[in-house]
Amino acid sequence: MGKQRTNISVDAKVLAGARARGMNVSAIAEEALRKAQQKAWQEENAEALESKRKWIEKNGLPLAEYQVLKID
Repeated sequence: MGKQRTNISVDAKVLAGARARGMNVSAIAEEALRKAQQKAWQEENAEALESKRKWIEKNGLPLAEYQVLKID
């Protein structure tokens, strides 16, 4: 999927400082949005992830007996 133009409002002094330092504001905003989405996903799925972790702790990894590389 390609890039899409959007408008954001940023404090003028902050933006001027970023531009003066040659910072790519679009790339920084994109990375911040990725991280925020990742954090939101983790929070939304925390209960399921914890449940799966507990199940594995209790029962072991599925198909572990067929694992070629053992790190015990």
